[in-house]
Amino acid sequence: MTAPLLELVDVHARYGQLQALRGISLRVGEGEVVTVLGANGAGKTTTLRAVSNTVRHDGEVRFDGKALGRRGPAAVARLGIAHLPAGSGTFAELTVWENLRLGAYTRRGPLHDDFARVERYFPWVAERRNEQAGSLSGGEQQMLALARALLQRPRLLLLDEPSLGLAPRLVSRIFGIVQQLNESEGLSVLVVEQNARIALELAHTAYVLELGRVALSGPSAELRDDDAVRRSYLGY
Repeated sequence: MTAPLLELVDVHARYGQLQALRGISLRVGEGEVVTVLGANGAGKTTTLRAVSNTVRHDGEVRFDGKALGRRGPAAVARLGIAHLPAGSGTFAELTVWENLRLGAYTRRGPLHDDFARVERYFPWVAERRNEQAGSLSGGEQQMLALARALLQRPRLLLLDEPSLGLAPRLVSRIFGIVQQLNESEGLSVLVVEQNARIALELAHTAYVLELGRVALSGPSAELRDDDAVRRSYLGY
């Protein structure tokens, strides 16, 4: 079996006395989209935080075959992991252009081609580059956060609830861009999402969490088409 790009092995995490993860193990292959599903409090967001080292945890997280250990979040980002937390994650008082430039803080050298690439996916950012990010709609802020992450040139994109608070049309647009990035550029994606239907359409593999443990996993198409799984775990 080919070594995965990302692998979590028996990862435990807690917030004070609250045990959030109870031995999570999962894999994301190179060029694969993996989704993590589950109810509120199942441990989905904490799983992403364990990867970006923004929560203390036990167990092992490996990226490209090497343990991340106790690297700080900035060091993890420099390895090629971009983490978009739930919500827009933009700096409201900064302009669109300033937000984008912050995405390249780990990069060196000319960025012209990178900005051109971002504008291909998000043409409106060039026209609105001098507007404050706080003046954008919720969907535009979410897209700006994604555009900013692309300037890191990540190998792995961590997405936490990208559909949160957005109209269905905007959700489809954002997921469509993520799918395009995966299919045309081979970007690997680990996405946490409560909208199980759209997440399973995007992903190749799915993990369902229940109280900090993996309750089941498998190819997304199989989980999507299994009536018992849908009723018991996915809520549709």
